[in-house]
Amino acid sequence: MTRLSAFQRVASQYADIADSLLVYIEEAHPSDGWVSTDAPYQIPTHRCLEDRLEAARLMRLEAPESAVVVDGMENPSNAAYGAYFERLYIVKDEKVVYQGGRGPEGYRISELRSWLERYRSALDSSRTVVVHV
Repeated sequence: MTRLSAFQRVASQYADIADSLLVYIEEAHPSDGWVSTDAPYQIPTHRCLEDRLEAARLMRLEAPESAVVVDGMENPSNAAYGAYFERLYIVKDEKVVYQGGRGPEGYRISELRSWLERYRSALDSSRTVVVHV
């Protein structure tokens, strides 16, 4: 949740030039699998879309300022974006213009902030979408 909080801060700071979107994918540390000792919620492996939607509702509580969507049970977004299990993207004019490293090691909110700051300085008038998968 620490990374989600950092993402929220960046999304809020750059809301004037970018929209933010959270894509809830399969649970990285399900309570019936590879358990994380610092997880604020105990979420079992999703067995159906309703399970995933319920988990996404919890994420929405933690990130009220971002839109939240849910990946399908076949994990098409996760596969397309190579998230496993978190990754930052910036999409501009329907093209990926920034792809962060895979989390946890490659997840660098500072790189996202730097890209957005350079973009703001360029005063480009079109909006970008910042995606956290």
